[in-house]
Formats: sequence, C-alpha cells, structure tokens
Amino acid sequence: MSEELVLVVPRSVLMASSGWHGIRAMDLTAFLEVVGRHGAFRPRSAAETDASSKQVIPYLALRDGTRWFLMRRTRAGGDARLHDLYSVGVGGHLNPGDVGLLAGLEREWHEELEADFVPEFRFAGLLNDDSTEVGSVHIGAVFVGDAGGRSVAIRETEKLSGTFVDREDVVSVIPEMETWSRLTFEFLDSHGTG
Repeated sequence: MSEELVLVVPRSVLMASSGWHGIRAMDLTAFLEVVGRHGAFRPRSAAETDASSKQVIPYLALRDGTRWFLMRRTRAGGDARLHDLYSVGVGGHLNPGDVGLLAGLEREWHEELEADFVPEFRFAGLLNDDSTEVGSVHIGAVFVGDAGGRSVAIRETEKLSGTFVDREDVVSVIPEMETWSRLTFEFLDSHGTG
C-alpha cells in the first residue's frame, strides 16, 4: 500500500514568518488561487514534520440552529495527540483524488458522518495555530454548516462519539478541547456566525 499524499502549500506564500494565531477572515477565492498556484502533493509522513509548508485542511463546524455538533475522540483514533479530546470540527487532508477544497470537505463529511444530506458550506476564514506540534504543519479553511433539524450521526463510532449540544455544554469542555476546535468555537461564537 502506497503512502497517503496530502496537499501542502509553502508557509511563506500563506503568511509572514511570524504567522498569526487564530482565525483570520480571508476571501475564499484568493485563498483558492494561492493553493492552485503553489499547492503540491507530498507524502504525509514528510509533511507532518516539515513546518516550512502547511497541509491544507478543510474544517467544518456543524450547527443545528443554536446547537453545536460536539464530538469526542476515543483512544482508537490514529493520532495519539488527539485522544480523548473534544472537537466541533469535521475535516481532514486533501488528497490527489479530491477535486478542490469543497469536494474534499464533502468527502470528509461522508467519511466521518452519517447523514442523508450535505449542508451548504459557508466559509468563515483561515485558521492558523503554530503553538502545537499538530498546528504548526496545518492550515485550516474553516467552514460552517447547518443541519436544519436533520439527523446526523458519527460513522466510525469506535473512534468518535458525537451529538448536538447547547452552547453551554461546549463551553464546559473547552479545557478538554482540541486547540483548533477551541479557536473555531470561540471565533464563531464571538462573531455570531452559524
């Protein structure tokens, strides 16, 4: 079995050397042009240890009106750095078979969740977090979707659990949340997005 290839963009074309922390509003079209011009596929093992490039991750926060889809990772997941942490984001790496950012996000939606619909993906901004080992080699394209009262469930229940919860329930687990999810929740919550 060959190694997974993931889409990366040189850090230098995305941001100044100091970067930024959190979510920054950006025009989606401009970001897609940068990715189209400078993006390349590299073996994931090399990309995970090379902070001179950023792996592009479409990342969806799912809402149902005012409620949030809150997930918790189990110890059966592949990345030990994320075990037992809470998440409000669905997403993953872009691979050569994906035809663009939104198609990759839709593939991740189908891989991670069971739902008989695909929500509208509304772009919220770019997420950068160089404060963690995981964050230093990834950049998130953050989207928001709304279930509109429709049923959503976790597909791989051995790796994740999840359900819609009230805002207060998300706030109560912030200390046990993945950094990207905390940044996404705080940004969207403070901006009334969703």
